[in-house]
Amino acid sequence: MIKRISFLIGIFLFAFFSGQKKEQLQKQNAELKKQISTINANLAKTQQQSKLSVAYLNEVEKKIGLREKVYTNTQKEKRLIEDEIYLRQLEINRQNRELAVLRKNYAEVLVKAYKNKGAQNKVTFILSSKNLGEALRRIQYLKDYSDYQDKKAAEISTAAKVLQENITLKQKSVKDKEMILTNQQKDLLTIEAEKKTKQSLLEEFKKNEVQLTNELKQKQAESKQLEGQIRSIIADEIRIAKAKEEENRKAEAEKIRVAKIAAEREKAKIEAENKARMEALALEKKKADDEARKLKEISERKAADEAEKAKLAALADAKKTEDSKKAAEAEKAEARRLAAAKDAAEAAANAKAAADRASTARAAEATMVKKNDDEKKAAETKVMTNYGVTAAIGNNFAANRGKMGMPAYGTITHRFGRQPHPVFKNIVEENNGIKIAVSKGTVAKCVAPGTVSRVVASADGSKTVIVKHGDYFTIYANLSSTMASANQQVSAGTSIGLIGEDFDGSYTLDFQIWNGSSPVDPLGWVN
Repeated sequence: MIKRISFLIGIFLFAFFSGQKKEQLQKQNAELKKQISTINANLAKTQQQSKLSVAYLNEVEKKIGLREKVYTNTQKEKRLIEDEIYLRQLEINRQNRELAVLRKNYAEVLVKAYKNKGAQNKVTFILSSKNLGEALRRIQYLKDYSDYQDKKAAEISTAAKVLQENITLKQKSVKDKEMILTNQQKDLLTIEAEKKTKQSLLEEFKKNEVQLTNELKQKQAESKQLEGQIRSIIADEIRIAKAKEEENRKAEAEKIRVAKIAAEREKAKIEAENKARMEALALEKKKADDEARKLKEISERKAADEAEKAKLAALADAKKTEDSKKAAEAEKAEARRLAAAKDAAEAAANAKAAADRASTARAAEATMVKKNDDEKKAAETKVMTNYGVTAAIGNNFAANRGKMGMPAYGTITHRFGRQPHPVFKNIVEENNGIKIAVSKGTVAKCVAPGTVSRVVASADGSKTVIVKHGDYFTIYANLSSTMASANQQVSAGTSIGLIGEDFDGSYTLDFQIWNGSSPVDPLGWVN
């Protein structure tokens, strides 16, 4: 029984986790196929422009990789289905055996029931009882036996139904497996065809290797020339910025000097106006402190006097019973003690009132000092503002690192730094940024607020826009036309220019970010 329960639990858990995993694999495949459809759409757009491009080759390679992932996931799903079919068959075999046993037992019950089926036999069985109690027990037995027959018949019916459900599920799994095998064959044929397409592209590249290599080297030479121009422009911008900064620093220093003189005069004026009030408050505080001190001393003396008189009254009271003659003396001592206690209480109340007045005087003096300081500070700020002295505002380009959007969305064909060419491995490229292959008609957008520093026209007819963002610069190269001009204030998302055609026929944006005179990897800044 325990073995059977364990087996059933094992099948249930496998079915549960297998179903979850299958569903996860199916979701992954759906997402991968969606990406493949997007790539196919991009390839269809660029097919008429130029097949012989690095961007086109990258898209084909990416699509092959995605299809291979789909095939791998399908293989995993197939193995899960095969395991499911195997376990279903084990369960069907077990249920067939159980159903056979149930049917055999039920047949035996039916045979016995047939032999004793007559109503006369049942009546004889009941009437042959020795007493009424036995007769009632036999009636209950016949009823239980009848219920037992019905229960066994129901068990057989339920077992047969469950068996049929498992057979149906197994048949469904077999059909799913057949469908997966069919899809796998199609996927393999598609992958093979796409690998042939990739190979033919590579052969086409090799066939035109000399021409493409020459064009690539010419493009690299033009890029070097453009880099020299960019470096020169950035150096000029830095030099101008430094000169302007020095000029602004001197002007600011002079403003601060003049403003400080005016602020000191204003503060001296406020100091003089508040001096008399502060001196009066200080005198009032001193008087209150002196009064409080004197009253405290009087209170302390009277309290000591009261204590002494109380002591004497206590001694007199103790001797009152021994010497009746001294009773009058004791009463006088008690009267003196009560008078002393009253004086002490009045002195204490006066001392507390004096202390409160002293505390109020100190608080008034502190408030006056704070008011004086606040007025001087406000006067200084006002004078500084009137003289044009303001706090410097920092550049927020660096603060937005990793949060800025791409200048254009497409396929990144060339990455930052020293990289081997994707096709011609004997050629090494030095990239100061990234190259993004896009569809024809795509517009490059500015990634952050700034000022257009320069628009540079290259010998090949392409244009480059340089945007200044404080200490940083963004470069948008290989534009066929521009939509921004020098000294123009731009925001994130402002159209910079139309992305132009590269030497291989693809439409590519060369995007760079410079920190001062050093280029940095744009992929660490945009997403």
